[in-house]
Amino acid sequence: MIVDSALYRRGRRTTLDHASADYQHLREGVVERGDFVWVGLYDPTDAELADVAAAFDLHPLAVEDAANSHQRPKLDHYDDSLFLVLKTLWYVDEDDAVETGEINLFVGRDFVVSVRHGQGSHLQAARSYLESTQSVLEHGPTSAVYAVCDTVVDGYTDVINELQIDVDEIESSVFSTARTNDAERIYTLKREIAEVRRAVLPLQDPMRRASEGSVPGMEPEGAPFFRDVLDHLNRAAEVVHDLDDLLSTAFSAHLARVSVQQNDDMRKISAGIGLVAVPTLIAGVYGMNFRYMPELDWRLGYPLAMVMMVAFSIALLVFFKKSGWL
Repeated sequence: MIVDSALYRRGRRTTLDHASADYQHLREGVVERGDFVWVGLYDPTDAELADVAAAFDLHPLAVEDAANSHQRPKLDHYDDSLFLVLKTLWYVDEDDAVETGEINLFVGRDFVVSVRHGQGSHLQAARSYLESTQSVLEHGPTSAVYAVCDTVVDGYTDVINELQIDVDEIESSVFSTARTNDAERIYTLKREIAEVRRAVLPLQDPMRRASEGSVPGMEPEGAPFFRDVLDHLNRAAEVVHDLDDLLSTAFSAHLARVSVQQNDDMRKISAGIGLVAVPTLIAGVYGMNFRYMPELDWRLGYPLAMVMMVAFSIALLVFFKKSGWL
């Protein structure tokens, strides 16, 4: 469906006197350099997307990609327009899960068409920022691309901060004195970090090109703004890499700790067996009812056997305590 459509003239949003889906009328309002139309769609139907494609002469390959919401972040150039794909991220704390959405941007000389997929990819904040900042909005479609990219990358930072909290919890749990089973959660977090990496890393090259002012169809004056976005994106990539390394280290430490705990358990089991084995041996010897055993007719035989059992058990207990087995 159409979320919003507007004509921006001289850095300000103009009031429309026609239907928001009247794209031809919208484009006729572009009269000066820097004026442009921004049409926002959310999960459009094939018919809605076809209408927009016909009105703005969008390349069919780009339209096909926009219809399928599982694209890799990229920046493609088609004739006199650009097609930019960005992944959006948001975090569900209850499940330690990173959910993904997608934004597809068609950028021309006098228009921007945004196609959103997923619940966590609202662009109202980007529009509001642009409409309140005339000096940025005057740069035309490039300003809209910057606002969208900045909003998306800020979302990456929010998600990474949540993941950082979870990784810190994992580290505390792994190195705590309590017996914990953190392997499943570590695997879950590594999988979510891989999801973040798939959104962040491919976007670095498009943002680098935009920051250098080398993207055809985008205003070179917008390069400083994209440098700021690229800086945030690079920092996000570094943190993602560090978090993945920390989780790998935590998993190795968890396995080592489990191995140590198992060895400790085996020592305790062995010590327990030793404490039981010696009295059992003595009892077994004196329980053999052979006819010609010297102790069978000895009055002190039973007390002596009991004393030997207790004495050897105490001696073994002291030994195991000093050795750290118990």
